[in-house]
Amino acid sequence: MKSGRAALRYAKALLDFSIEGQEEKNVFDEMQNILTVMQSSKDLDDMLNNPVLPTKQKRLIIKEVFDKSSIPTERLFDLLSKNNREGILDVVAQKYLELYDKYKGKVIATVTTAVPLNEALEKKVLQKAAELSPLKIELKNIIDSKIKGGFILRVGDLQFNASIAERMETLKRELITS
Repeated sequence: MKSGRAALRYAKALLDFSIEGQEEKNVFDEMQNILTVMQSSKDLDDMLNNPVLPTKQKRLIIKEVFDKSSIPTERLFDLLSKNNREGILDVVAQKYLELYDKYKGKVIATVTTAVPLNEALEKKVLQKAAELSPLKIELKNIIDSKIKGGFILRVGDLQFNASIAERMETLKRELITS
């Protein structure tokens, strides 16, 4: 299991170091690339999480896959290798992206719906998201037919569940207990 707490600490240190060197945007682009590559390659993720593979070998793999990296990103790779934490590289990248957005004053709100949002619904969801966060909201729509209708809005650590599936489950629990 990957450690979100450790990844967050590495991401915070990377953001601080990249801001200090005025390379935060460059590192942001690199972290997006790292996350994309890691999510699309299960083999790479498996290799970096393999306890049998030596740390030096893992570092060489990282260097080969991400060969043109900035100094802050190279330092991150070195630190992860030194602490035998190469397996959390994708989580560090994800946390860095979240921290960078917060640093820039924006937050990504994910709204899960059964069907794609139209423009009117998108405006209403953005209004609800604005109530949950003072930051600039960037909306990402996820389609999931399992929720049957309504929506689930997630802004940072907060979640507003107005899905039909949730209401049906709540009603079921109430009927069972009464």
